[in-house]
Amino acid sequence: MAKVVLGFGSSHAPQLRLGYEHWPEMIQKDLNDSRFDYEEVLKRAKPDMQSELTPEVMKLRDESNHHSMSVLRKKLEAAAPDVIVIIGDDQHEQFFEGNMPMFSVFHGDSLPIRQRPRQFDHKPGASRANTSWNQTAAHPPEADHPTDTGFADHLIHSLVEGGFDIAVSNQYREGTGVGHAFSFLYQFIMPELNIAVVPVTMNAFYPPNQPTPRRAFQMGEAIREAINSWDASKSVAVMASGGLSHFIIDEDLDHMALDAMARRDEEAIASLPRDRMMQLGTTETLNWIALSGAMTEEKMTLVDYVPCYRTPAGTGCAMAFAYWE
Repeated sequence: MAKVVLGFGSSHAPQLRLGYEHWPEMIQKDLNDSRFDYEEVLKRAKPDMQSELTPEVMKLRDESNHHSMSVLRKKLEAAAPDVIVIIGDDQHEQFFEGNMPMFSVFHGDSLPIRQRPRQFDHKPGASRANTSWNQTAAHPPEADHPTDTGFADHLIHSLVEGGFDIAVSNQYREGTGVGHAFSFLYQFIMPELNIAVVPVTMNAFYPPNQPTPRRAFQMGEAIREAINSWDASKSVAVMASGGLSHFIIDEDLDHMALDAMARRDEEAIASLPRDRMMQLGTTETLNWIALSGAMTEEKMTLVDYVPCYRTPAGTGCAMAFAYWE
C-alpha cells in the first residue's frame, strides 16, 4: 500500500520571485489594484510601518524566505517520494468564469511548463505595475514533467466515492502550461528533481464558489484516504502552494490559522473569520488548510513566518514555510 512520507507548504507570492530591491516598485500595482482602495488601507496601517520598509529589513526577510525554501528542498530530497500531490489554485491561467470548478484533478500523461508572464489584475493605465515582474522574475525552463495517471485516476474515483463532485482535466489550453502555483515547485523546491506529480486545483481565489475552510480541510482528509487506499508500493508527499495573507497582510489572522493547523483543530479552522479569510490572495490559506487535513498522523513544524511588507499601507505578502513528518 502507498504511504505518506512528507507534507510541506510554501508561499509562492511574487516577492519570492523578485529580488528584495524590487519590492518597493510593486507600489504601482497596489496603488492601482481594482480590488481594494489603497488610500483606505493606508489609513488603517500600523503606525510603525516605515520600520518595515528599510532595505535592511527587506533584505533580511528575502534571505529568510530563501533559506526556508532550502529547508523544504532538503526535506523533499531526504523523503524522496515517488509522487507529489500539489494542492494549489488557478488564477485565470486555465479556468475562467465560464467554467470555474471548486475542485479539479489533473490526470494527463505529462505536466507542461511554458514560459508565460503572469498578468496582475489592475486598473487601466497601470501597465508599469507589471514591469519588474516581467523583466526580473525567473521562470522554470520549458519542459513536460512526469505525472502519475494511475494515482490521479485512483484519487478521482476515491474523491467521488467520498462525496466530492470533482472536475477533471487531462490537458491544458493550447499554448499554455500549468499555472504558477504548480510551476513554482519546479523553480524553487525541486529544480534538480524529477518526481511525478498530481495537481489538485482548488478555487481559492474567485467567488462565489470558493470552498469554506471546513470543506478545504475535509478535502485534505479525503486526499489522505485516497493515498491510504492506493494499492501501490509507492511513497507520496503532499504539498500546499500559496498563501498566506496578501495583498493586505494580516499577521493576526495568519497566526490564528497556523496555530489551528498545527493543532489540526478542525473546529478552530472552521471558525476562522471568513470576512478576513476571503480577502484578495489570503484565500490561498485554504490550500494550506487542505494540506493540514491530509496530515492525519504527522506533526507540523513551522520553518518560518515572514511578513514581507512593501508599501506604507502595509500591503505585501506574508510568507510561510512548514513541513509535516
